[in-house]
Amino acid sequence: MKILILTNYANGLYLFRKELIEHFQKNGHEVFVSVPFDENCVKLKKLGVTLLEAPLERHGMNPAKDFKLFRQYMRTIRRVRPGVVLTYTIKPNIYGALAARIKKVPYICNVTGLGQAIERGGMLSKILLKLYSVSMKKARKVFFQNERNMNFMQDRGVATKNAGLLPGSGVNLIEHPLSEYPSEQAGIHILAVMRVMKDKGVSEYFEMIRALKPENPNVFFELAGEYEEDEKADFEPEINDLVKMNYLKYYGHIDNVPDVMAASHIVVHPSYHEGLSNVLLEAAACGRPVLATDVNGCKETVDLGKSGYLFEARNSKSLIEAVEQILSLSEDQRKEMGLAGRRWVEKHFDRNIVINAYDKEIERK
Repeated sequence: MKILILTNYANGLYLFRKELIEHFQKNGHEVFVSVPFDENCVKLKKLGVTLLEAPLERHGMNPAKDFKLFRQYMRTIRRVRPGVVLTYTIKPNIYGALAARIKKVPYICNVTGLGQAIERGGMLSKILLKLYSVSMKKARKVFFQNERNMNFMQDRGVATKNAGLLPGSGVNLIEHPLSEYPSEQAGIHILAVMRVMKDKGVSEYFEMIRALKPENPNVFFELAGEYEEDEKADFEPEINDLVKMNYLKYYGHIDNVPDVMAASHIVVHPSYHEGLSNVLLEAAACGRPVLATDVNGCKETVDLGKSGYLFEARNSKSLIEAVEQILSLSEDQRKEMGLAGRRWVEKHFDRNIVINAYDKEIERK
């Protein structure tokens, strides 16, 4: 069978769905991927997929450009003749799913997150919800990554009869093995892994650093993640300032996140909203205690009080209190928290759960 995947970002597909692609290939399927071309496409090419360029802009809505994308999806489906289409992220879920519906090709959608455009309400939210409702109505399955997002969409008429729940993207427990907790003798390293943008909570993270670093010289704060281009000017000066003060180590974009995570002692994720946080899953998998916002998509990854603590989103004071709470523990207690996190993801978030769910839907007649 030919399987066509529509997505908005090559690196995200590679990092979180590589095993799914390899599983399809192992079962004799031919995989095609429609995605905007960038430097990360080489990773997908090495997997042996057929790449198809999509004229997709990840941010904003432009009717002319979005119609061009829809027409491209129609042409792609006509040319490839897939047995099933898999869609991820907002525009593929709307325009790609609609194209598959019109072409009468079975399709499976995955809502990786809702985004502020829908969450904040207003006219744009109503338009997007209507588009979702139409495009997803005939989907074989619409997967959501947390129960709150599923209920939110169903209450507004989206995927009322064909929704399913996944444990996010799951985590590859082999590629993310339990790592020995490093000694704290030379200090405690607190790491955040996130795109540098407002909705990931970077402002609150920086406020926490400014508040706690002067009183805790043996605590070292780190940040890994690339700038979101349209917000770079907002955050680059502050990052440069914190680096200059020796308050922050900034890695920028890195491909060796597991190595950096394994060298840390605590992982913080101050995001405002998530489908289900891969960062928190990977942190728990490698055996690190986590601090996460008390929002759907983050809180599910924490065995509360055992593998980490939650704090209020958009609230730097709450984040400061959570950091102080975990720093008040002993080294052995923090180490045990990390082990509890590993047990939690082994039980609930193995990536094979996701692969099996897709197999079930693809094989269903």
